[in-house]
Amino acid sequence: MIYTITLNPALDRILSVESIEYHNPNRVDGDERYAGGKGIDVSKALTRLGVENKAIGFAGGYTGRELEGCLFNLGVNCEFVRISAETRINVYIHETAKNRQISFNLRGPFIQSFELMEMIDTIKRLKDANYVIISGSVPLGVNPIIYQKIVEIAKAKGATVVLDSDDEPLKAGLRAKPHIIKPNVHELERLMATQLNSIGSIVDAAVQVHERGIDVVLVSMGARGVLLVTEDERWIARPPRVTVTNTIGAGDSAVAGFVQALVLGESYKEAAKRAAATGTAATLIQDVSITPENVSTLLAQVSVRSVS
Repeated sequence: MIYTITLNPALDRILSVESIEYHNPNRVDGDERYAGGKGIDVSKALTRLGVENKAIGFAGGYTGRELEGCLFNLGVNCEFVRISAETRINVYIHETAKNRQISFNLRGPFIQSFELMEMIDTIKRLKDANYVIISGSVPLGVNPIIYQKIVEIAKAKGATVVLDSDDEPLKAGLRAKPHIIKPNVHELERLMATQLNSIGSIVDAAVQVHERGIDVVLVSMGARGVLLVTEDERWIARPPRVTVTNTIGAGDSAVAGFVQALVLGESYKEAAKRAAATGTAATLIQDVSITPENVSTLLAQVSVRSVS
């Protein structure tokens, strides 16, 4: 079984306007709401790809119930620890005339200590954990060291652990040496405390992280594709040019595609290709609404090259 863990999920609200007018009322042409959060988006992508998985997370209040209902309607299997505070709402403004997006991400609810321990107990009870994917930020009231603890629990269960986070939670999780990490370039820059202005510098940084004891470093680089670094392999998988409609969940869909490839027994080279294709498919439409057909079409157009 594949499990995704999202400690700070959100209900994503996407408002569409033709153009943003400052100091004047803006007419909203579209108002859509989706279950969100990085691990949640991984689960949604895996479900659309036909890969069995289960989403684990915190949920509270009416917003939390709406989030659960959205996932239920998508066919996503989930188990949430109920909390006393309200699940956050993230707001995205999509300016259609210029095809650009502004995001406003709330920090999220405060997690009580007893709620945190209930989450740890839930993770300890996971059965047949083949892959555990830990994604996103840590909510208020939770020490980032929680990611180190979750990685340790998942590894003790024999699971392959994937970590996709940023800043202190990422650094904490790395202490327990997850098998796979998936930063984007900006997250990798913050981890290494340096700017990465070229492909060569990104490769060098990924190699340094790998040498800390991380088996696979997968870096999402936007239109430049996906970089994969392991002990023996270094690949860049570059997708075709597309018209980007949405950027929410693209990196999470790349994680889903990569894990799907591993489940299918594909090589790391093919897994990098599938990650690039799946991540790109998510940019074509709102709400991680990828389809196996879209991914297959893009997969045939992804180019892969070895890097030194």
